[in-house]
Amino acid sequence: MLRVRQRSEQARLLDDRDRAAALELCAADPVANVFVESRIRAFGLDPGRLGAQMWGFEQGGRLISLCYGGANLVPVQATGPAIGAFADRALRQGRRCSSIVGDSAVVTELWGYLRPHWGPARDVRAAQPLMAIDGPSPVAPDPDVRRVRMDEIDVLLPASIAMFTEEVGISPLNGDGGASYRARVAELVRSGRAFARFEDGRVVFKAEVGAATPQACQVQGVWVAPDRRGRGLAAPGMAAVVELARASISPVVSLYVNDFNTPGRATYRRAGFREVGEFMSVLF
Repeated sequence: MLRVRQRSEQARLLDDRDRAAALELCAADPVANVFVESRIRAFGLDPGRLGAQMWGFEQGGRLISLCYGGANLVPVQATGPAIGAFADRALRQGRRCSSIVGDSAVVTELWGYLRPHWGPARDVRAAQPLMAIDGPSPVAPDPDVRRVRMDEIDVLLPASIAMFTEEVGISPLNGDGGASYRARVAELVRSGRAFARFEDGRVVFKAEVGAATPQACQVQGVWVAPDRRGRGLAAPGMAAVVELARASISPVVSLYVNDFNTPGRATYRRAGFREVGEFMSVLF
């Protein structure tokens, strides 16, 4: 366990009175902080509504760092002292998250504190380029990529399950038989943030916008059917997602990708994305 910190070095639990200060902090890097900012905008900082705790670290009476503590542990603008304080708080309450995600330098330091007590992780993805595009794609968008309709959820779901299992290494059907995962997919469809190309009654390309703010959105779940890979679907599909998302969701579209996913990184570069940072994920 880390040493007991002085009160001035401790993280505190935030509430709705801290909303403006927390959003101001997220605005320092709207692309990197899109997930946490989107949660604050949607649910505020009350733990019951947020479904998580938000910890804050102050210096001179001013909020300078955040950490979202829910299904994911996500530090925001975390300084060295803040990282230690967040680790203290996380160790005191025990691991409740299934992953730690964020800026690679910050997560490396945070995981260094937590690993002796929480390790070993199921997987550590130490380098995940954060990529973004803030204008039209140089690739012509696939005209057949469109928003998924509510009556198409059962067609989309097998592709979503395949993507999740391939990417994360475990099935989203574990635990509750997939009920919570289906509900999440349905919510993305309902909100107009799920996109796909359908052929012969099945999905051959898909992607979703998992988090969005007025400044930026983050694409997740990009997937091409295995038998259609290498046939030029991904770059035009991503160009279509960029066009649709920029028109109706946020002006900047982002994503992060594993550094070892060479084909994926090449596709995103071809579609106009450029690297703007680096994430790291620790998976349990």
